[in-house]
Amino acid sequence: MKYHPDKNPGDSAAEEKFKAAAEAYSILSDDQKRAQYDQFGHAAFNQGGGGAGFHNMDLNDIFDHFGDIFSSSGFGSIFGSGGGRRGRSGPTRGSDLKITISLILEEIFKGTDKTVKIKRFEPCGDCRGSGAAPGSNPVNCPSCQGSGEIRQVQQSFLGQVVNIQPCHHCKGRGQVISSPCAKCNGGGKIKNAATVNLEIPMGVSSGNYMTQPGEGNHPGEGGSPGDLIIYFEEKAHSLFEREGSDIFLDCWIQYPQAVFGTTIQVPTLSGKVKLKIPAGIKSGQVLRLRGKGMQELNRNHFGDQLVRVNIETPKKVSK
Repeated sequence: MKYHPDKNPGDSAAEEKFKAAAEAYSILSDDQKRAQYDQFGHAAFNQGGGGAGFHNMDLNDIFDHFGDIFSSSGFGSIFGSGGGRRGRSGPTRGSDLKITISLILEEIFKGTDKTVKIKRFEPCGDCRGSGAAPGSNPVNCPSCQGSGEIRQVQQSFLGQVVNIQPCHHCKGRGQVISSPCAKCNGGGKIKNAATVNLEIPMGVSSGNYMTQPGEGNHPGEGGSPGDLIIYFEEKAHSLFEREGSDIFLDCWIQYPQAVFGTTIQVPTLSGKVKLKIPAGIKSGQVLRLRGKGMQELNRNHFGDQLVRVNIETPKKVSK
């Protein structure tokens, strides 16, 4: 790197040339920018024109701009800190499992415990999840000699480039299985049935979900299991309708009750309560029972029950 700032401390001319090289790389490595350059020339990338504009940037900004590119492509050796050494991949994580549970309003109102049956990948009992046959052990990958990465040296207009990628043979682990487990065929995992106990809080709604960490699929070959994600679905109710934390109910009264007023009993999610019907009430009028609705999720606050009063019209009128 002839114009790298580390090789030319205090040389502003070299710094400008290095910035120009970085800008050129940005343009040439991006198909859209290359097309803009072919059509409009350098003017397409002047400041304010939607381009790179590296001539007005500090060198640290250039390093930050190219950090993702250099770390993934091995350019860290050129640009100092860059992406650094990758090394072996860490333990993998298993995939999440997603299920849906249907709940009635009474269960949502009180909260409930559920036991669900699922099928998931668990560590193989014979090899304890390693994938290797009992009595054997994984060995260093012959492709990367146990490093978990493959290096390729390339020449570019920026100088010598070391391209570092995870080894495809061992998936970056650095080790492979020479004698696979007969039970799991070297995968380190077996699909089994399992039961999971759930504590469902009060006030959940359709679309809400809860997570059970570590109850998902095991990845095999070491690593940790994913999570179990439980989505909730609210069943339709024969009496009540729900809107947020409020509950709606239709009730029917006789015409004389509407004229003179009365007191009736109406059902709520917590049991029957008395409701006073005022004299002269009109059909369709809504009365409110405060605090008799649904508890809000994770809050000590209850909504209301709204009772829509319907008046039965007499079929025969006496003279």
